[in-house]
Amino acid sequence: MSYFDAASSAPLHPVARQALLASLDEGWADPARLYREGRRARMLLDAAREAAAEAVGCRADELTFMSSGTRAVHTGVAGALAGRRRVGRHLIVSVVEHSSVLHAAEAWEASGGEVTTVAVDRAGAVAVEAYEAAVRPDTALACLQSANHEVGTEQPVAEVAEVCRAAGVPLLVDAAQSLGWAAVEGPWSLLAASAHKWGGPSGVGLLAVRKGVRFAVQGPVDERESGRAAGFENLPAIVAAAASLRAVRAEAAQEAVRLRELTERIRARVPQLVPDVEVVGDPVRRLPGVVTFSCLYVDGETLLHELDRAGFSVSSGSSCTSSTLTPSHVLRAMGVLSEGNVRVSLPVGTPAEEVERFLSVLPGTVAVVREKLGAPVAVPAAVVGDGDSLVVDALGRRCPIPVIELAKRIGDVPVGATVRVLSDDEAARLDIPAWCEMRGQEYVGEEPADRGSAYLVRRLS
Repeated sequence: MSYFDAASSAPLHPVARQALLASLDEGWADPARLYREGRRARMLLDAAREAAAEAVGCRADELTFMSSGTRAVHTGVAGALAGRRRVGRHLIVSVVEHSSVLHAAEAWEASGGEVTTVAVDRAGAVAVEAYEAAVRPDTALACLQSANHEVGTEQPVAEVAEVCRAAGVPLLVDAAQSLGWAAVEGPWSLLAASAHKWGGPSGVGLLAVRKGVRFAVQGPVDERESGRAAGFENLPAIVAAAASLRAVRAEAAQEAVRLRELTERIRARVPQLVPDVEVVGDPVRRLPGVVTFSCLYVDGETLLHELDRAGFSVSSGSSCTSSTLTPSHVLRAMGVLSEGNVRVSLPVGTPAEEVERFLSVLPGTVAVVREKLGAPVAVPAAVVGDGDSLVVDALGRRCPIPVIELAKRIGDVPVGATVRVLSDDEAARLDIPAWCEMRGQEYVGEEPADRGSAYLVRRLS
């Protein structure tokens, strides 16, 4: 079985396993106690904090161990906003942030705060100028991920951090996806990360708060971890997290070159091997091991199941794989195709042979899924005739059926005429315009309908 979902959770690094087992014997005592076992535990905790702080690029007394990356984000956002409540109640986030950041923003807005959401381009990147324009005198905090978890696009964190510093606004960076590869550059103020993303154990997060940043802990204050993380430290997991972070950083430069070559191979060959595919994300500024693409006329859930049967574990941002039946907020914000979406994120040490096997299996797998759904092989040839419109009723049918029906019927109208697609599937709002761009047809727009919406497409060829 080839595990290609490291962006969700990386396999436990061998160094993490060794450190975890060793610290179970040595680090079980309370590090706050003064007897021998407590002092030994305190030494392990202090050494882990020093190692993690070195990797983050901060002082040891600026770093707090949390119970998860999500808890680190929530604590960081809440503490920074509370610490600057006299400045104002304005928060800035990007539209493609991890759900932990977006949920924190929703909670802030529900409590009476104001949130500005910065858009991204089709590659998933924010513009530095957009953050600069969003900053106001009452801005208390800005948040920006270092790299996107779904498409791998790296964000201009250092440039945005400079903008925020000039305006006197702290910047919180979600570095969960990138910290295993390198420290985050620029004058950021707060940073959150999660150990299981780089091969450490789950249940360990990091929160770094630079000296001078106004920060007010919310909720009951505990005497541990500078009052920012209540409860007894999971010392074995913390030691394993710090040890594995140091280990993956030592391997990062060489491994990044190798994984980047493998993902470039996937980016280049998938469109050659599989027709009607859109590779998404920035082609240059991207994480080494992540590549994402979307396949027209494919049910994402079925595709993932078929790939799993073929021995490949991948993930997807398609609405078909979601209980909400709405496409990924990242793909939606980018305006790219969401149906049949596949994210391949290669763990450290992935053999090139496994990538080649994936490329050999993928075309046949996609073809099988498309055949099951009755997808068209190609756009029908032009016809000559009168009439200027045609209605395709796809109400009650989920992705990718509305787009498949559109593709089948576009040839039934003459060039210059329109097809009106009726759909109550949220994904159609994203996938029909994406199909038009891929197929050289004109997306006219959306109109209200008795049920769902009507999407108008004009045939150009």
